[in-house]
Amino acid sequence: MTAVWRKELRSYFCTPVGYVCAGVFLALASMFFYVRILQQHSSDYLSFILRMSYIWMLLCPVLTMRLFAEERQKRTDQLLFTSPVSLTRITLGKYLAAVTVLLGIVLLTGIYAAVVAVYGRIFAGEMLAGYLGFILQGCAFAAVDLMISAMAKTPIIAAVVSFGVNFVLYVMDELAYYVPGWAGDILSFLSLYSRNEPFIMGQLSPAAIVYDLAVITGCLFAAIHILDARRWRKGA
Repeated sequence: MTAVWRKELRSYFCTPVGYVCAGVFLALASMFFYVRILQQHSSDYLSFILRMSYIWMLLCPVLTMRLFAEERQKRTDQLLFTSPVSLTRITLGKYLAAVTVLLGIVLLTGIYAAVVAVYGRIFAGEMLAGYLGFILQGCAFAAVDLMISAMAKTPIIAAVVSFGVNFVLYVMDELAYYVPGWAGDILSFLSLYSRNEPFIMGQLSPAAIVYDLAVITGCLFAAIHILDARRWRKGA
């Protein structure tokens, strides 16, 4: 698993993908920071984290689109299927490489917190709770999009479908406010955005943590199952 992680991590920075992801994220985050903090002379850092969380639905498809789909496109997936390393370890190694890049990008946003701390006031506990939810949400989106990459035939298809699924998750969260009764409750329960609300209020939510971890585990398990099914079909 460590070898897979290292290989995938190197590939992010031997190609423009890692730099593009970091650049786009910081450009959008800087715009949100200017609008929400600097322009309004505000120190409400949690509201800024909320705005940044919407970037995940744009960024995670780019981070994950090539992880399995590119192997399939180049027909090197046969090496994965015949490798002595289990599909579980391969999947975890690829996923952890994407998460490592994701965490590195999040670490770069510390400059915004430093600016607010110099000119305003930050409550460390609330900020850490907000960042925990922010990171878990990003990891959940990465797991969803990695599962899609395992199904797709090309990286472009993986990216387009991932964007579509992520947008549906966003719309589902918006619809939860307008759909009455139990249907709205189900949409809200399943939403990755609604689950992040306690963190944005500076609160630790065990239920939200468990839900995000369940989404990550479920999507990784599904990706492994998809790859295993493809291996048996090719071997038949």
